[in-house]
Amino acid sequence: MASHPMEHALRYAASVVAVGLILYLRLRRRSAIQDFAGPPSPSWIFGHMRQLLLSPRYGTHEFNWLNSYGPVYALKGCFGQDRLMVADAVAMQYILNSPNFWRSTTEDNARNLLFGEKNLLALRGSDHRRIRSALNTGFTAAAVRSYYAVFKVVAEQICEQLENFPSTTTDVCSLLSAATLEATCQAILGRPTRDLGEEFAANNCEVIKLTASQSEVHVLADAIISRLPNWIWRAAIHLPTKPLVVARKGRLLGNQVGGRIFRENREATAQGLETGGGLFSRLADPNNNDTLAEEDLVPQAALVLVAGQETTSNAISFGLLELAKHPDFQDRLRAEIYSAFGSNTSLAYENMPLLNAFIRARVLPPLWSLPLSDRIVLEDTVIPLGESIISSKGERINQIPVRKGEIVTVAIAAYQRLPSRWGKDPHIFNPSRWLDGETYQGEAVGPYANLLTFLGGPHICLGWRFAIFEMQVIICELVGKFSFAEPDNEPVNARLMTALLPIVSTGERALPLHVTRLV
Repeated sequence: MASHPMEHALRYAASVVAVGLILYLRLRRRSAIQDFAGPPSPSWIFGHMRQLLLSPRYGTHEFNWLNSYGPVYALKGCFGQDRLMVADAVAMQYILNSPNFWRSTTEDNARNLLFGEKNLLALRGSDHRRIRSALNTGFTAAAVRSYYAVFKVVAEQICEQLENFPSTTTDVCSLLSAATLEATCQAILGRPTRDLGEEFAANNCEVIKLTASQSEVHVLADAIISRLPNWIWRAAIHLPTKPLVVARKGRLLGNQVGGRIFRENREATAQGLETGGGLFSRLADPNNNDTLAEEDLVPQAALVLVAGQETTSNAISFGLLELAKHPDFQDRLRAEIYSAFGSNTSLAYENMPLLNAFIRARVLPPLWSLPLSDRIVLEDTVIPLGESIISSKGERINQIPVRKGEIVTVAIAAYQRLPSRWGKDPHIFNPSRWLDGETYQGEAVGPYANLLTFLGGPHICLGWRFAIFEMQVIICELVGKFSFAEPDNEPVNARLMTALLPIVSTGERALPLHVTRLV
């Protein structure tokens, strides 16, 4: 029986693809990444990605690799992809500041899905500089200090909730999540959370749940999507799956909120009335030098609401967990808080050395952002190294040539465990290292205490001062009034989901602590 014409076509297409793949593998230039030592790959399909991304406790494998191979080593991604892990400070500075690198396709796709393609994280060049400059007026040191009253009220509200909680074991994560959203809404949008509407609040909870999910399916899907043309991704985001529906709705509702606030502020200004206050009201004012058009300002609402909520609530949650594990330090910090309150009710947070050493201290850094960030090489370039390393061939290397299309991972958590930067035993909770001069005092990599928690370069986290001050106020209020202790048989691990989250044995994002009222 004769073969069907379609069968002939399929066989021909398969043959062409196979020949093309063989030729590509034979003719492509050898990657310099292959010259670096690294752990043996356990799987061609997953490479090291299951070990890196899906460990029950983040860093179980990565920190062992760091100890074995140093701050620069090779890994395998899915389907045999060569990847380079970089924790060298000079190399990281170059990567974060060079136009030859950009975020991975996976990160870009996820952020554009949640916030739209005109959000600040997606913009480049003059558009990025213009909108960032305008938004920065609400995140300067002086502007952030003006939010003290907002942070203080929000912190007091958490205390009231803790007092009324029916059990001594409390999931403080959920309380902090609601509180940090409230602080962001009032300080930046000039509105309380209740004005965002019930539909937004309900969908926002679903968006937060999305950040607490990661699996082998996600890892493989990300690896496949990153290799597909952008038009396929643009089509796929309209599929009716629940995660995509929730993300699309979150972006839509965020834009609706931003648009409503923009129009209300413009109308109030036109009528000579007071606006709702907050950064968005100033940027919507046509009489302001930094005013933004509606199409520029509205896409930033969804970004501000998500970024300002979960990152800081995760940071404070991990901080309280460390205090629960170290009651002696908790008592010392509380004594400093009482002393500061006794001498000055406005509380000069910058003059509290123990508090600020605590905020800088990290056991699994960073605690409110990604512990690693992938970068795609946009053009062939050479990455300089701060310290030379020995290649797998025994050669001393001072720089790394990388090719367009290769993946380089900025290993933030590994960098923040380097003894050369943080002194002996950097994996141990020891805030005193910041007071005893153990930490590196040279050229800074990130904007805060030489940490890369807020990344670096032109796309450095805009709200880093906001997050630090918010943490200072809330931690002082909580620790000054309550003691925190670990409950029995309820371990909490830091797991990498969309961010580094506190995860309990059920796989849920939570932080159960024994909370006791003191004063």
